[in-house]
Amino acid sequence: MVFTTADNGGTPEQYIPEEREDDDEDGNIRNRNLDEDSYALFQSGSSFIDIVLFHEPPECANTRLGCDWTELGIGKNDGVGNLRWCCSDDASALGLCDGGPKQEGRLIVDPNKFKGEHRFLGVPPNGQWSRKVKSGMFDLKDEKEKGTDGKYVLVLANCNEMMGRNVTVSGRYVWKSYFGYLPGNLFGEMYFFSALTIFYIILFIWYALKMSIYRDEILPIHKWMAVTIGIGLLEVFFKGGDLFVWNVDGDRFWFSLYVGVIIGVLKRAISRVLIVMLCLGWGVTTDDLGDKMGKLITLGVAYAGTAAARDIMTVLAITENEVLSIETETELLDVVTILTFITAFIDVSFYLWIFGALNETMQYLEGMNQTRKLKRFLRLRLILLLSVLFAVVWTVFGIVDSYNDQRMINEEVNGWVLSAVWEFNYLFVLVSLSCLWTPEAGAKEYAYVMELSNDLDLDIDTNIGSDSDDEGDIGMTDVAGGFSDHPDDDFDVDDRGINA
Repeated sequence: MVFTTADNGGTPEQYIPEEREDDDEDGNIRNRNLDEDSYALFQSGSSFIDIVLFHEPPECANTRLGCDWTELGIGKNDGVGNLRWCCSDDASALGLCDGGPKQEGRLIVDPNKFKGEHRFLGVPPNGQWSRKVKSGMFDLKDEKEKGTDGKYVLVLANCNEMMGRNVTVSGRYVWKSYFGYLPGNLFGEMYFFSALTIFYIILFIWYALKMSIYRDEILPIHKWMAVTIGIGLLEVFFKGGDLFVWNVDGDRFWFSLYVGVIIGVLKRAISRVLIVMLCLGWGVTTDDLGDKMGKLITLGVAYAGTAAARDIMTVLAITENEVLSIETETELLDVVTILTFITAFIDVSFYLWIFGALNETMQYLEGMNQTRKLKRFLRLRLILLLSVLFAVVWTVFGIVDSYNDQRMINEEVNGWVLSAVWEFNYLFVLVSLSCLWTPEAGAKEYAYVMELSNDLDLDIDTNIGSDSDDEGDIGMTDVAGGFSDHPDDDFDVDDRGINA
């Protein structure tokens, strides 16, 4: 980071002191100045930039109200509500400054409570001035804190309002933990996406082998399922790759980040369309959805567009906050809120369509005495109901947890769990549907033939002397790939078999 005066403040003389080494002879890094000449500036009417780095204890960091910094040695509270961060005139009058004359116009730091690193830069009262804080100046060398995880805070303060000078801070700062550059709350997410990548590879290979073994029994729904699994694999691969590169190099792999976001949106859109198609009986009761297919594609495209815009704007507001103005960031978040409501409305439309279509298909199968197919759709309904129930329970849990004074899930350490749980819910549905609609022997017979009722079996046995099994005999329908559009048509028996 580079600190530069925003005005000349008098004679434009250049003042760029030499940088010091990071450690002194005793290895003490606390309460150190970043300038050789800063101490001499105490008597010259100069101002100071205080920089403190400290760790927030987990017992207060994992609370809704956060930590009381005065208890950590930053700022002072007189016990009756008067709180000051800087040693100004009114803070001194309240008796909150106890560091003597040298603390005037400085950040209040209590050496008896503060357990972190305190540095400062002296800003001369006049002339042009610039100071660069190099890499490594703020390493926490204390072995007790070296492996401590949790939330760390960096505070920069320019407290001398009356006699101080305006200072501009530019450049960039990078946090690096003992394990790498990745923020502590994202380490678990990196490992989670790595595990998901392995899981998706296994699931994709299993489904591909099934399709290869039973290639003559493949239905269009099997191809859609394979595509959905493949898209899910690409999503977790790119998201995990972005976090891995960030941890190693300290910079985001922007291509991987945005590709992962877009593929994730595409995965969710295709999954919703696929479930509606299944619930409409595609490949089981009909092979043509007619005008419903056009409406379904339109709804899927609308979801993909709004969800992609929402997720990309959210990423921009978070990752580009150092270059975006407050107004621009606020506008982005306002648009994100609107898009979130639109996406939620489309989601509700999908859910209503899914369960409405599922009930109609099940009523049709029940009326036609298609017990085998009805059992499969009963399992599909159970899977979807469990998924929705879990989503509702988890949403309520998240709302309640956000209002608790002590959070049950520490967002600074395990915040990734909040999004990982939704991935588990999605995986539960995906794996269940993959098992229900897996390529197998007789898959086309299941889709393209109709199970005969017991009454019809008895009539056939009487007339043509055939035996029937427990599952019921099957006969070809008059529509290749699905049932007849006229379920009330009579069945005829001739010398070729049974025709619908």
